[in-house]
Amino acid sequence: MVGIFENSEVLVTGGAGFIGSHIVDRLMELGAWVKVLDDMSSGSLMNVNRWGENQNFELIKGDIRNPEIVRNAVKGTSIVFHQAAKVSVPFSIENPILVADVNAMGTVILLDECRRADVEKIVVASSSSVYGETPILPKVESMTTNPISPYGVSKLTAERMAIAFTKIYNLKATALRYFNVFGPRQRGGSYAGAISIFIKNGFSNQPFPIFGDGTQTRDFTFVDDVVECNILAATSDRTNGEVYNVARGEQITINRVAAIIKNLTGSSSKFQHLPKREGDIEHSLADISKAQRDFGYEPMVDIESGLKKTIEWSLDSL
Repeated sequence: MVGIFENSEVLVTGGAGFIGSHIVDRLMELGAWVKVLDDMSSGSLMNVNRWGENQNFELIKGDIRNPEIVRNAVKGTSIVFHQAAKVSVPFSIENPILVADVNAMGTVILLDECRRADVEKIVVASSSSVYGETPILPKVESMTTNPISPYGVSKLTAERMAIAFTKIYNLKATALRYFNVFGPRQRGGSYAGAISIFIKNGFSNQPFPIFGDGTQTRDFTFVDDVVECNILAATSDRTNGEVYNVARGEQITINRVAAIIKNLTGSSSKFQHLPKREGDIEHSLADISKAQRDFGYEPMVDIESGLKKTIEWSLDSL
C-alpha cells in the first residue's frame, strides 16, 4: 500500500475538516504529495498545521463550486478523496438550497474536472442518511434508498453522480456511506457530533442534550476505521462504480453512549431529553460484508476504545 501512494499527488477536498484531516495525516505517513482544497467554512488550520511547512503538502483555500479553482487543484492529481460537504441534517433543513448546491452541484463540478484531468480514482464520501427511515436492519447497499432530509437527498445525488461518471466517462469512482463517524477534531452537529458535545459538557458537569428518549440507536464508527476504509477503497479496482457502507456493524443507544461518556469523564451531568429533531431516524445499523469481501475492510476500534481516544484528545485540546 505504501508503494501506491508514495510520491503520488493526491487531493483531499475538505481536507482541513474532521474526517478529511485524518485522511491527510494517513496519506502523508504513506509518502504521498498531498493537496488540500478547503473553503475553511468548517475546516480549521489547526487540523493540518502540522504539515504546513512540509514540502509535500499544499493547502488551497477555495470553493468546490468554482470550476477554475477545482480545475487547478486536480491538475496532476492521481487520486482524489472527496470529503468537502455541508454535513448537518438540521443545517440542511434550515438551508436546503445551500446544502444542495455544495453537496450535489459541488460534487458534479469536481467529478467533471476529474474526468477531464484524467484522474485515476476518486473516492466520494456519502452518508447512511441516504437510507432514510426504512425499517429494515441492517442496512444493505442493495436496498431501496429513501432519504428524509435535504442532506440525505444531496448525498444520494452526489453518490449517484459518481457512479454515473464511472459508467459514462469511465472515471473510476467509489462512494462510501459513512455511519455516524466520531473521533478527535470533531465538533457538534449530527448524532456523532453530539459525542463531542457530551464530552465537553461532561468535563464541565453540564447537562447532556439528548433529542428524543435516547433509545434510538446508531452504528458509531471511529474515524481511524473510516480513514483505512478510504485508503483501501482507493487502491482496489473492484470498487469502481460501487457503493459501500462504512461502519463498525454494531448498534448502541444514545443513552448508552451518554452513560459511557459520563463515566469516562467522571461527570455529574444529568441527561436532558429534548424534543426529537426533524429529519432524524430512529435506528441505524450497517451490513459491512460487501466492503469486507471486496477490499478487506475490518473495523478495529470499538465504541468504548474510540470514546477513550476522543476524550484523551479533548483533554489535550482544552
